[in-house]
Amino acid sequence: MPITFRKSIRILPGVRLNLGAKPWSITLGPRNGPKRTWSSSGRVTTSMDLPGPLGYRTTRRRRSD
Repeated sequence: MPITFRKSIRILPGVRLNLGAKPWSITLGPRNGPKRTWSSSGRVTTSMDLPGPLGYRTTRRRRSD
């Protein structure tokens, strides 16, 4: 079983810095509600928790121009 590292640090209300073994990311948005996450690996995720077992998430890769 591999050992993993993950740490989330609140910078400001609604802004979190998420640290992992390789990629890091920044998340903007409230705890419950719409969020946008930008990852150092080039992934951008938009998500939103909905009541009950429902939720919304879309992920895309940044273009390298």
